[in-house]
Amino acid sequence: MAEAKRVVLLDLDGTLTDSAAGIIASIRKTYEEMQIPEPDDAELRRFVGPAISTSLRRNNVPEERIEEGVQIYRKYYSQRAEFDDPNQPGNKVPGNLYNSVFEGIPQQLAQLREAGFLLMVATCKPEYQAKPICEHFGLTDMVDGIYGASKDNTRLTKEQVIRYAFESFGFDAEAGDRALMVGDRWTDADGAVACGLDCLGCGWGYAEPGELTEHGAYRIIQNVSELNDAVQEYFAS
Repeated sequence: MAEAKRVVLLDLDGTLTDSAAGIIASIRKTYEEMQIPEPDDAELRRFVGPAISTSLRRNNVPEERIEEGVQIYRKYYSQRAEFDDPNQPGNKVPGNLYNSVFEGIPQQLAQLREAGFLLMVATCKPEYQAKPICEHFGLTDMVDGIYGASKDNTRLTKEQVIRYAFESFGFDAEAGDRALMVGDRWTDADGAVACGLDCLGCGWGYAEPGELTEHGAYRIIQNVSELNDAVQEYFAS
């Protein structure tokens, strides 16, 4: 009889990588090109986590221009090298590489894999964007799978991504498989709840005060160094 899976679903932006600068810079370029006044700093920060179309819709982009905005954003985020590389001064990179892995994440992932957990990235970022980011920053070899939104927006929410990931790697709760969502925004908590999972909130990410608790995260850890122990404690309960 196959051993039951213990799956840790990991958000990408704000959980594994400190990606806000590249996302916000790409959004600023998007609003500039669309000739629409950009949102204030607090609202710009809220773009990190949800699907870009959701945030554009919330921030004064008319419905008939949402797809235009998404395409402009994708140009700056994943194609055009416009921004200074924080890891290689003097080098220009697209927004997706204006980014870095949070300190301590590689060590925590290594400990979790050594303990036998399956680690799956589950992000609302389109999968075609997420995979090159993970590859660039060395995360691909640290996890067992990378799952994201679809390019055509038919798979958009965290709930949809989680269900897609489960189907892809054969998750079977009836056979005893267990999973935990780990993330930093309301999207992660809502997606987990919709799929009948618990969400471990990451306080080092981009959530606003009280956001994760309000959306049902069962626990919030403040430091990357707590991740392995928190996951171990959850699955031991």
